[in-house]
Amino acid sequence: MTDDPFVTHRSLLFTVAYEMLGSGADAEDVVQETWLRWASVDQADIREPRAYLVRIVTRQALNRLRTLARRREDYIGEWLPEPLLTSPDIAEDVEFAESISIAMLTVLETLGPAERAVFVLREVFDLPYDDIAAAVGKSQAAVRQIAHRAREHVAARRPRIEVGRPEHEEVVGRFRIALQTGDLQVLLDVLAPDVVLVADGGGEVPAAPHPIVGRDQVATYLSRLKTVVPGVEVGTVWLNGAPAARVDLAGELNTAVSLVVADGRITNIYAIRNPHKLARLGEEAALSR
Repeated sequence: MTDDPFVTHRSLLFTVAYEMLGSGADAEDVVQETWLRWASVDQADIREPRAYLVRIVTRQALNRLRTLARRREDYIGEWLPEPLLTSPDIAEDVEFAESISIAMLTVLETLGPAERAVFVLREVFDLPYDDIAAAVGKSQAAVRQIAHRAREHVAARRPRIEVGRPEHEEVVGRFRIALQTGDLQVLLDVLAPDVVLVADGGGEVPAAPHPIVGRDQVATYLSRLKTVVPGVEVGTVWLNGAPAARVDLAGELNTAVSLVVADGRITNIYAIRNPHKLARLGEEAALSR
């Protein structure tokens, strides 16, 4: 008995859906919908199961994206992707790790649904244009044009992640200590002058309603954490292919903090506080390409 192609490629399908949606919960729903469709076809007639499954998951994710776009228009405060707990091994594939980073997923949110699907399938998973055309329901010529536009759009907005793993870990460690102690000077030292902090509470918990820009403003905001919220513990965790910080309050996960590092300092801080987006952080996600 041969292995079921759906089981073989499940982590790939989840990763495609997650990169298109920025939500682990929605990606899981899309994977389940894909399984239902896979189970209803005569699999003996499918010559390339992997390509067929990717086509199904892409179409389901595109349908979900249009629904999510309307939902996110009514979202309270800043919207950030749902973080995933990942293995440190993912960082060994630098391009893949960058593609699933909170920073990159945030940039992908600025693409339209078709652009996002084409970019993800081509740039991350290196699918042939004819397979992408079949998945998104467009001609190969149209897909090539969409891919070109999407690449330019992302290139102009993506944070440059050029530091190695040891440096990233060292900076995250300094940030963790600064946050734990509330030491304003240590925070100032670890932040880039033009650092930007974005917090996502989703209207469920308090969070900065707009991005905070500049080292002094961000350091002041973060240094209050220790004095305003007693009993805070700050640890380290691997999120979306990179070292990150987690803030626990009374033994419960309160905030996941993803960081972008350049030249030994933090340039971007993404603080995910919406409890619905923290629900999956108890289990490592299976991601692959």
